[in-house]
Amino acid sequence: MKIIETHAHIYSSKFKEDRGETIERAKENGVAKIIMPNIDLPSIEQMMAVEEEYPDYCIATMGIHPCYVEKDFNKQLYEVEDWLNKRKFCAVGEIGIDLYWDKTLQAEQEEAFKIQVEFAKKHKIPFIIHGREATDEILKVLKSLQDDDLKGVFHCFGGTVEEAEQIIDLGLHIGIGGVSTFKKAGMDKVLPSIDLNKIVLETDCPYLAPVPYRGKRNEPSYLPIIAHQIAKHKEVDVELVAQQTTQNAESLFQL
Repeated sequence: MKIIETHAHIYSSKFKEDRGETIERAKENGVAKIIMPNIDLPSIEQMMAVEEEYPDYCIATMGIHPCYVEKDFNKQLYEVEDWLNKRKFCAVGEIGIDLYWDKTLQAEQEEAFKIQVEFAKKHKIPFIIHGREATDEILKVLKSLQDDDLKGVFHCFGGTVEEAEQIIDLGLHIGIGGVSTFKKAGMDKVLPSIDLNKIVLETDCPYLAPVPYRGKRNEPSYLPIIAHQIAKHKEVDVELVAQQTTQNAESLFQL
């Protein structure tokens, strides 16, 4: 079974001691490629080092995560834009709005999100959205920027059928991860309504490990658990899930 991991912070210090073994386990479990979303400026160096060590397997993106957007975010975005102009990235990300922890910099987050979406459109690449307690705000921004160049993935989706429909109507894909295995998440009611053509697989490792590993460090080798969960709720063969989500990821990220 060939599958693509579309969201893994494999460059995180959480994998410092066993990154090589972790990547080997991923390969043994059918993970053909790993996309690494950036989070802030300090994370770039390590992310690039991992990409260099595992060329054509661990693939970097470029962006500033909303939780790391600063008051003077223009300096951060200047460096992001500089990187995007220097070399090819498969996506702009991880970007978005996060109002779960703190709403103090909501205006800055929204503006940084808009600018980074425009970066993606300019470079004809997709974006990876992080949205926590901010789906309405994110949809409002995206609707104001909608055109033929708007493409991306709403990562770590755990919302409603209605929210999924709005995301898909914008032409975006939906990232399904470990949350789909959580009993109280309600994804058993939502997944049957999401077109398989619009789903990509992800773990968001080292966070949000799926059941039965919930609470432990997550890793890409757990991705087949997500594929099986989707197959179960959509009542289709897991090979179909693997084949279609792989095709979706390859097309979206130009792999």
